[in-house]
Amino acid sequence: MKKVLGSAALISAVLSTTSFATNGDNMIGVSPASRAMGGIGVGMCVGPTDAIFRNPAWLSREEGFNVSFGGILFMPHVKARSKDPNNGDTGYVTSDADTFTIPEIAITNQISDNVVIGIGAYGVSGMGVDYRSKDLVLGPDKKYHNGLAKMHTTLQFMRIVPAVGYKVNEALTIGGALHLAWGSLDLGAELGYDSNKDGVPDTFWNAGGGQSQSYGIGASIGINYKPSENICIGASYQSSVKMTYKNVFDSNGDGKFEDLKLEQPQEFAVGVGYRPFETFKVGFDVRWINWSDADGYKQFKWEDQWVFAVGGEYKVTSKLALRMGYNYGKTPIREKSNLDLGPYMGGSSLNNIPDFANPFPDYNVEWFNLIGFPAISEHHLTFGFGYQFTEKFTLNMSYVRAFEKKVESTAMNGAILAGAKNAQDSIGISLDWHF
Repeated sequence: MKKVLGSAALISAVLSTTSFATNGDNMIGVSPASRAMGGIGVGMCVGPTDAIFRNPAWLSREEGFNVSFGGILFMPHVKARSKDPNNGDTGYVTSDADTFTIPEIAITNQISDNVVIGIGAYGVSGMGVDYRSKDLVLGPDKKYHNGLAKMHTTLQFMRIVPAVGYKVNEALTIGGALHLAWGSLDLGAELGYDSNKDGVPDTFWNAGGGQSQSYGIGASIGINYKPSENICIGASYQSSVKMTYKNVFDSNGDGKFEDLKLEQPQEFAVGVGYRPFETFKVGFDVRWINWSDADGYKQFKWEDQWVFAVGGEYKVTSKLALRMGYNYGKTPIREKSNLDLGPYMGGSSLNNIPDFANPFPDYNVEWFNLIGFPAISEHHLTFGFGYQFTEKFTLNMSYVRAFEKKVESTAMNGAILAGAKNAQDSIGISLDWHF
């Protein structure tokens, strides 16, 4: 167990990276095996890494001692657009934040016929954009203006997950896990202050307070039932994790940086797996992510997601397995029109963001979502393979393509607009040992 804890501590030190994740700000799956099959892992077991994270009930079906170490090369292609009558239209500008690495590790150990323990560490959520070098645009007044507010954001979220699985009998297993979370948030922007209340900012200030770290704790439980050798059914619940990032944003320009509560939401998932013949298996998962009740996301008006994932594996030979899948989750940031601009512009909307001093009108909330946190990807096509070099060593790889999604929201009958485009490519690899 000392070796297990030591490995988790090592990987937590390495996980100082940002990802631009794909079901909201969550990765579709953490291991290459899962990601190659659309992010499944609740109803069908795809290996020790996702057994720990996705459904701990699968742990008790892992035999012997297993170690998996790998990572993801994540390549988002993110663009933003801002338009208003005073400053003109920036057009779509490409974010400089375009390449990230995301490591993962998992260890499981069968300590009896019925009990298996494990621990994993993963980067599971995150977002990031960087428009510091690209967002000054020549407006109709022939003066440079800050169309994208020099927006640069990073959200990094990782979990260290100790877990245990128990085999009640050959058909039924249960499991539980503790989620020890670490997060880091940076909200960098140059915002305007409308001192004469004419709707046009006349002074600007650096609103970002720099990188802030926070810690939280959550839990998950799971169940797995196999009515026959060819069919398996699973369900899991993951609690929310409450996080507070200190001194990250100055919402009113008074020079004092405020805190932000940003709670990673609770999730519930069910899944089924079916093996029609020995060399082929297929799984289907449905996952509900409760963004609308999570502090921070709720006030930024994110909507709940239903995520549908399907994937299969075909064993070409005893050593080579080919995988393919598909993942869909409707974006939690929805397109809106004729948004209220707040009291300064003849409107009435004001949204209190915990714990910002200054409330945001409806349009400002949507602008912040689309320019700073455009987690809008929906359709993902996934591929991969596993190759067993020896009885003890297997290489797994995955490729995920998230197709471009565009969301644009407007005010004043389209005269004011904020928009985002997001497409992604990622390559995953893991080295897996079984003893």
